[in-house]
Amino acid sequence: MPQGRQIFPKLSVADNLRVGLEASRPRIRQVPQDVYDLFPILWDNRQRPGGNLSGGMQQQLAIARALVSNPRVLLLDEPTEGIQPNIIQQIGEVLRELVTERNMTVVLVEQYLDFVREFGHDFYIMNRGQITADGETSDLTEELISNYLSV
Repeated sequence: MPQGRQIFPKLSVADNLRVGLEASRPRIRQVPQDVYDLFPILWDNRQRPGGNLSGGMQQQLAIARALVSNPRVLLLDEPTEGIQPNIIQQIGEVLRELVTERNMTVVLVEQYLDFVREFGHDFYIMNRGQITADGETSDLTEELISNYLSV
């Protein structure tokens, strides 16, 4: 899922999700109910245009659209950017479920380190295209953060 959500603002939530079905193999014709189960707010708003949703709901829609094709790997680019804390927590819980219950691999590019520490397992820090540090998120020390991630 690219940074910036990339939803279709004039399409309904349901139609935005149907667009994601185009990537499914074999071809799925209907949005799986489990996607709505992960993001119940989308079910409640399935007829609303995507452009009328809050930023947090748009982010949930973008993630849900990526999930309708049942991928083995989910790539997320800064899913917490500009999102209120309670939605960040909900997104984190969904990611945790995808990893633990559905055995999905989630690759996350993220600057919000509290989110990384709470919901990530492993980390890699890159500098100019090279991995400069890696380990388990529990090993993400203040020294590493100040060396590589401070402004």
